[in-house]
Amino acid sequence: MSFGAPGSVRAKLLAICLSPILLALPILAALLLWWANAYYDRLLVYRITSDLAAANQYLERVIDGIGQSTSSLAESRRLADALGDPAALREVLASGAAQSGFAFVQLLDVHGRPLAPRRDGGPSRSHWPVVAHAVAGESGAALDVFSAEDLAGIDPSLPEAARIRSVRTPGQADASRPDETRALLVHAAAPVRERDGRVVAVLETGVLLNGNLEIVDRINGIVYREGSLPLGSRGTATLFLDDLRIATNVRLFEGERALGTRVSLAVRDSVLGRGNVWLDRAFVVNDWYMSGYQPLYDSFERRVGMLYVGFLEQPFARAKWTALATIVALFGLLTAAASYVFLRVAQAIFAPLERMSDTMRAVAGGDTAARVGVTGSRDEIGELARHFDALLDQLQAQRAELERLNADLDRKVAERTAALETAQRQLVMSEKLAALGQLTAGVAHEINNPAAVIQGNLDLAREVLGEPGVAPVAGELRLIDEQVNRIRLIVAKLLQFARPGDYAGAVEDVDVNALVADTLVLVRQTLAKRNIALEGTRAATRAVRIPVNDLQQVLVNLVVNAIQAMPGGGTLSLSTRDTPDGVAIDIRDTGMGIRDEDLGRIFDPFFTTKRGEGTGLGLSISYALLERYGGRIDVESRPGQGATFTVHLVASTTVVRWGDPGGRSASATSAGVTTRASGARALLPASAPAAGAPKTRW
Repeated sequence: MSFGAPGSVRAKLLAICLSPILLALPILAALLLWWANAYYDRLLVYRITSDLAAANQYLERVIDGIGQSTSSLAESRRLADALGDPAALREVLASGAAQSGFAFVQLLDVHGRPLAPRRDGGPSRSHWPVVAHAVAGESGAALDVFSAEDLAGIDPSLPEAARIRSVRTPGQADASRPDETRALLVHAAAPVRERDGRVVAVLETGVLLNGNLEIVDRINGIVYREGSLPLGSRGTATLFLDDLRIATNVRLFEGERALGTRVSLAVRDSVLGRGNVWLDRAFVVNDWYMSGYQPLYDSFERRVGMLYVGFLEQPFARAKWTALATIVALFGLLTAAASYVFLRVAQAIFAPLERMSDTMRAVAGGDTAARVGVTGSRDEIGELARHFDALLDQLQAQRAELERLNADLDRKVAERTAALETAQRQLVMSEKLAALGQLTAGVAHEINNPAAVIQGNLDLAREVLGEPGVAPVAGELRLIDEQVNRIRLIVAKLLQFARPGDYAGAVEDVDVNALVADTLVLVRQTLAKRNIALEGTRAATRAVRIPVNDLQQVLVNLVVNAIQAMPGGGTLSLSTRDTPDGVAIDIRDTGMGIRDEDLGRIFDPFFTTKRGEGTGLGLSISYALLERYGGRIDVESRPGQGATFTVHLVASTTVVRWGDPGGRSASATSAGVTTRASGARALLPASAPAAGAPKTRW
């Protein structure tokens, strides 16, 4: 399918109509893909943020619960009763440890030295913030890191229970570090008081988090309940000591947890190094997870580990890319289908236009027999092509007739040349002008008909296509309008040239009062539609000498202009009066008036203040008609206060009495009276009956 030469109407219309399809749809698809991808990422970040918040809340509840259990044991009656009995005290401490799941429980004196279950006077433990607060009378619990020596000083079996073997995995921060012997604990302490409230001892407890699978499984169960992750994804949770996994449900192999593996270098630097919260995808042991990491702080406000939750990203990524690929495919199919349909429709529309263009080029090149022919199109464009062929046929016939007449004239001139050369020249010239006038009149009339058909079909095309359909070819249609109007103006000039006598009416005595009344009959429907009130006085008593049709044309033109100046309604005043040398007719409106800069130009040919309406010839023709018979038009106007046009006419010797059928009374002067009618005011003669009279007549 041809797209036409660059710059042609076909190429322009195709470019205009295909641009939204070939440019807008891909851009829209790209924006949709970008938005969908960004929205998908935001949803994942939002999900992992809420997951991490839930996990952190649970961990805080665990720490608070251990602190409350420690406080309950410190405040128990059993402990108070056993303070003086070492054996009973050891039994109470052992029972409390078993019930609350403590890794160790020991009683300290007010200086932080151990009292039970070991009473060896070891080093003071008051350097631990939770112990120091308990000595001061405040219970508390926090995360703390105990070295192997710290653990052994409490219980020789604790170092081995806390040991985590280091396992190497791809992408971890440090693959050469040894096994972890330190322990991350929930460290709690509470004051033991006498009945008078005095602190006499401190109860210190600890819950070992190294290898504590119950806590991470509980976190995972709370955050990722069954069915909360679609598409086959799975959730995981982990507690880190520094960058080492000390409690996790992430699987290293099938059935084996990834204890002893380390976090990636990027996560360690961001979370442990800079204290940031990580909310992004990360490589976890052996796969990519949407991950949330947050730093854990001990009682000294040091970053000592991390809390992690995350879910497998691959099922979500697979679903995302499947959805995006589907969107791209749908947009591609839609673009291809729309382009194909449009090109097929465009081909049917452009074929007649291209044939018309080829025909015009052929005629311009001298081939007067070239025609568009049968286009097969039954729409407005096909109709235009048929009328174009008819116009070419008429022009060819007129040209042949003109050539024949010229040949006849040349023959007649040749026959008479020998007799009287000077007279013959004048006669030949007269005959040529007469023949040319007759031919011109015929050509003008023949051209007028197809021009009217072209304009009618062009208006029908606008009505059928509507504003959206016309908009792409508005410029071309406007050019056709201008050329059709140009044809009409040429036809009018040709007719005026051909029959100048037809444009001059017979001069007669005219009663201006009666003529104004007749004029109002012509415009009464327009007055009623515009809600314009009519008023005025009738004081003229003289007849004027002028062709009645010419004067009525002037009055109709001035009254229509006044009505158009009041689109929202107003008052139109028509008055007649005698002047020293004739009769004056005043036409006054209450419209917006005429600007000062336009007053001096309103009688110029083709000047108009109606944007997009009129030709600007009405006032100039009216002025010329009156000037031909000795009259003139004056105008007064101020912006916003309306305008008054005054027609001055030369009086005849006849005096008119209103109501005289002959219109030639020797003397009488009558004044108009004003009556009102629905929608307009009508001027009625004093002697004329009001009942039954037309409402828009004088």
